[in-house]
Amino acid sequence: MIKAGQIDKGMFIYLKNAPYLVAEREFVNPGKGSAFVRVKLKNLLDGSVLKETMKSQDNVEDIHVEDKDCQFLYSDGENFHFMDTETYEQFEIPVPSMEDKALYMKDGESYRVVIWDGKPIDIKIPFKVVYEVTEAADALKGDTVTGATKVVTVETGLKVKVPIFIKQGERILVNTETGEYVERVNN
Repeated sequence: MIKAGQIDKGMFIYLKNAPYLVAEREFVNPGKGSAFVRVKLKNLLDGSVLKETMKSQDNVEDIHVEDKDCQFLYSDGENFHFMDTETYEQFEIPVPSMEDKALYMKDGESYRVVIWDGKPIDIKIPFKVVYEVTEAADALKGDTVTGATKVVTVETGLKVKVPIFIKQGERILVNTETGEYVERVNN
């Protein structure tokens, strides 16, 4: 058990009979009254989002999880198929609970899978990932206004707003938390 005031973004807690990932946390200390914490939680079983406000002295059950390196094999639309890189055991994670991560995962790449109570409950995507641009419209002559952008599609199907000089076949670095272009990557 921990105090609600100790909750931090990225922690895993058990609340209302389900495991949750703390997606956002705001600590509020008003001039009058006791301090409290506003949290946005993602249910790791069904993917729903819950917003809670707790007094900073309330007790919350934190859960202990295990991270494993696993290789993403493929998605069949209903499940993500992974293989534990140590035991070579294959397992599935339902797509609906991890839909927000689908466009950031590449077949054959390794990811950290969070295991709780013997079940996979989360996939940790690196903060920045390199993708190849598979579809990009050509920039038109005269489209050189400062900050001009266009939308391209990368190998996973993710659409990213990039500067107009990015071409099909180039590799770009994308921030996976925001889905935004970071920079062009030279081989």
